[in-house]
Amino acid sequence: MNLIVNGKAETYKESCRTVADLLKLPAWNKRMVIVELNGEIVAKEEYDTILLGEGDRIEIVHFVGGG
Repeated sequence: MNLIVNGKAETYKESCRTVADLLKLPAWNKRMVIVELNGEIVAKEEYDTILLGEGDRIEIVHFVGGG
């Protein structure tokens, strides 16, 4: 499946069907993030149920600690 993640076109395996599946990938696993799908913020409670579709635009913002 072709998705645009943070402005970059990428091809993902068909097993990457939900927002939760995408966030399990090494680049995002165990990070605190906010996800925007096609211009709308996705509630964390919906990550398992929101299905991704061909050409979806996803913005993932992760938090960085500092001092």
